[in-house]
Amino acid sequence: MNTIEKDILKVLISEAELKARVREIGGQIAMDYENKDPLFVGVLRGSFMFFADLMRVCPIPCGLDFLAASSYKNATVSSGVVKIDYDIRSNIAGRHIILVEDILDSGNTLYNLAGHLRDRGAASVALCVLLDKPARREKPIQPNYVGFTVPDEFVVGYGLDYADRYRNLPYVGVLKPEVYA
Repeated sequence: MNTIEKDILKVLISEAELKARVREIGGQIAMDYENKDPLFVGVLRGSFMFFADLMRVCPIPCGLDFLAASSYKNATVSSGVVKIDYDIRSNIAGRHIILVEDILDSGNTLYNLAGHLRDRGAASVALCVLLDKPARREKPIQPNYVGFTVPDEFVVGYGLDYADRYRNLPYVGVLKPEVYA
């Protein structure tokens, strides 16, 4: 067992399950956005693996950009204050945006980012999340595309982190509580 896997309580979503579901989401987005030239906007850093895999399986003309926002720092719950650390550079006036995020938890980050993109003139903003954790929702927000609905456990892997660790796991696992307690 490698050094980071010893901190994993259990594997929640396997690498094979991730690949299959991402392929399904990419196909659905391709059908929904055919002839619309959407702009995929990845929320850094947690979405990078999901974002890259999603882009590879979505066979329609599209653009991509990134932004970075923070509300967690090294905590296990959102502070509720969302700060945009890096904004997109694309002109999004009139564009259909697909905002791609690793997890929808409290909803604070995505609620604020979607509003930010609408304020910049986006024609539409769809939310695509790898994981949805509705038990923790604080904002009135629902994703348009969901990989998996997960229980209220602290998950890491496939881009998701705790204190900037565990992103490189090829699966989504539950972190042992003693690691973050």
